[in-house]
Amino acid sequence: MKHLLKLADLSTEEIYGILNLADQLKYERKNHIPHPHLAGKKLGMIFTKSSTRTRVSFAAGMTELGGTSEFLSDRDIQLGRGEPIKDTARVLSRYLDGIMIRTFKQSDVEDFAKNGSIPVINGLTDYCHPCQVLADLMTVREYKGSLKGLKLCFVGDGNNMANSLIVGGIKTGMEVSIACPDAYRPDAQIVQWAKENGKLTVTSDIREGAADADVMYTDVWASMGQEAEKAEREKAFRGYCIDAELMKIAKPDAMVLHCLPVHRGEEITDEVFEAHAEEIFDEAENRLHAQKAVLVKLLK
Repeated sequence: MKHLLKLADLSTEEIYGILNLADQLKYERKNHIPHPHLAGKKLGMIFTKSSTRTRVSFAAGMTELGGTSEFLSDRDIQLGRGEPIKDTARVLSRYLDGIMIRTFKQSDVEDFAKNGSIPVINGLTDYCHPCQVLADLMTVREYKGSLKGLKLCFVGDGNNMANSLIVGGIKTGMEVSIACPDAYRPDAQIVQWAKENGKLTVTSDIREGAADADVMYTDVWASMGQEAEKAEREKAFRGYCIDAELMKIAKPDAMVLHCLPVHRGEEITDEVFEAHAEEIFDEAENRLHAQKAVLVKLLK
């Protein structure tokens, strides 16, 4: 494991290795046991998309691991003024021990890893969100005891979250269903891979997707960069909402996850969100622990 660019690059063993280390680091943090594995290490954090959880969890994580982090927005560095990615990568590789990038194009993250000489972590692209899904898998395992054999249903846009949930779910032995409008299906190559390597259902029927699910998951209808499509998407996704009636179709003890921020009354009702708030905010906290595990694996 040289980088974390997408979950498809990791083996099942590597994913579980990250989850196991995340559990250990979380236990140590809760019990005030120091773990300065990255003392003296420096992480650069490049953001071309705004962030709450990604920025704070990576910065806090580096501090808790004994290292430091440097926030680099595209407004503050030459990358935002047209410097080629390959040049920025080669320069920052001489200053830092690792880079986390939160941006739009997956190719930018891949190019940075190709041209630099330090580990690169994908903090989010329009294609995938591996750090979030590692935290999701960690949370499901905390609540359910294991992952293999569970059914996870994602409701909404077949976006970066759906893409990564499919890969992470299949690689850890879960059945995955995606309930989305036909025009907003997940990446075709990921769907094909999943059907060859596990059990995946992609359907426009929200009730079919949710049937007997152990985990219900949703995300906003319009992600960052899609603001101009808001009205069109509201029309397309009307009805793709996790509400009390849909939860009756899932298993009685089904948990609910949301990567946040949430638009209550759109992709999920306030009633369901608040009933499962403990799970959702445990999921948000686990971004810290899962990412600390990734940082240790890559930078130590």
